[in-house]
Amino acid sequence: MSETGVVKFDCEHVVVELAPFAAFDSLNACRRKLLQLRMIGVDANGIGFGNLSARGGGTSEFHITGSGTGGRAQLELAEYAKVTAHNFTRNWVRCEGRTVASSESLTHAAVYDSAPAVGAVIHCHDRGLWLRLLSSAPATSADVEYGTPAMALEVQRLFRQPDVRERQIFAMGGHGDGIVAFGRDVDDAFSALMRHRTTT
Repeated sequence: MSETGVVKFDCEHVVVELAPFAAFDSLNACRRKLLQLRMIGVDANGIGFGNLSARGGGTSEFHITGSGTGGRAQLELAEYAKVTAHNFTRNWVRCEGRTVASSESLTHAAVYDSAPAVGAVIHCHDRGLWLRLLSSAPATSADVEYGTPAMALEVQRLFRQPDVRERQIFAMGGHGDGIVAFGRDVDDAFSALMRHRTTT
């Protein structure tokens, strides 16, 4: 969609300095790999795409790359946001940090809510893999746009099917090239993504 990167939810942004968090280094290392593969970055219109997150141990809170940071080679702590609360019905997110949370924060939240064992989520773009997944793996409805309450509900629907948990990946049917992979930590989520990229 042409509006990639636009924050659609109501954001309650608390501007504070974030404390260092455990997954910071692994998120940045994974971002570097995804940038090299061009699975995150900046599109022809100058709009950043792709985002990563990691859940705080045993909580519903998670750290996520900030809005519009897709093309940056390396992120500082100030370019992450901590999502501390969300409400799908209200289309609302509360986040802390120097930057606003990614436009896909509700999608990440829906994965975490649906699967307590998941500790990290990757949203990236890959045209070839996306097309293959649409015909061979779980996918959200083509009528549902990214970053909306409807997308969060679609993610919850997918997680009621055992297939998505086993595959650790799904395509975003209404978000051209959009893919979501997840795992128990950042390395596991990246491994799942690469497994599908090389075998599907």
